[in-house]
Amino acid sequence: MKLRDWDQLPQDMQNDAVRVYYDILQSKRRYLVIKRLFDVAASASLLVLLSPLFAVTAIAIRIESPGPFMYRQTRKTAYEQDFRIHKFRSMYIGSDRGRLLTMKNDSRVTRVGAFIRKYKIDELGQLIDVLRGDMTFVGVRPQVQKYVNHYTDEMKATFLLPAGITSLASIYYRNENDLLLGHKDPEKLYLTEILPDKMNYNLLGIRKLGLGYELKIFLMTILTVFGKDYKPAKQLYTTAFMPEEPEEEQSSEQVKEPAEVTNG
Repeated sequence: MKLRDWDQLPQDMQNDAVRVYYDILQSKRRYLVIKRLFDVAASASLLVLLSPLFAVTAIAIRIESPGPFMYRQTRKTAYEQDFRIHKFRSMYIGSDRGRLLTMKNDSRVTRVGAFIRKYKIDELGQLIDVLRGDMTFVGVRPQVQKYVNHYTDEMKATFLLPAGITSLASIYYRNENDLLLGHKDPEKLYLTEILPDKMNYNLLGIRKLGLGYELKIFLMTILTVFGKDYKPAKQLYTTAFMPEEPEEEQSSEQVKEPAEVTNG
């Protein structure tokens, strides 16, 4: 993958916060070439090796619910460019016309969809996007424009590289749906708490970019698929992540009169 010249970046990315990360990647230009060569070789090989699994998954999806087996949605990748992501469809057709966030036990998810989401099989379609250059194996998960609109100047540094299939943020937030469940305003929770925290890990990924770091993310991802639950060294979850409980109304019998105060 080729790092563009600074003056060729989108205008809103030409800011001081992005410049810090741009200079870091400038020093890693050689690794970026190796990273792209690996993406092409690995994605092409996996598409061939996993073709039987692709066929079985596609048939299962079509048997359970009508419609295409592949879900396509416009997301953002390097330099804020649009691309249409490939994912095996895990929901009923038209489910994305409402809310974009998926909740735990979401009724829009099919039975086959629940299975392929659990084992991340739905993400394998993105091997096509990696081969085409729209994505990379390790990188920031691609967002829709709605959430990109909330990026700070520093967050826009993540657009210096293609979107990714896996990342440290996606590993730590594997159970993101559980955090959103039970809140009156999950959208607000995502924008004010979850998204900023995930972006901190994504920006860390740019600073630590290298063979050792990416191999570690690969290994963590594989172990996560098989049930290992990783937590950040410093847990950044706050009380905002605790589901809100309805307030109980007190009966007249439960209301106590204030104690009489006497001066001693």
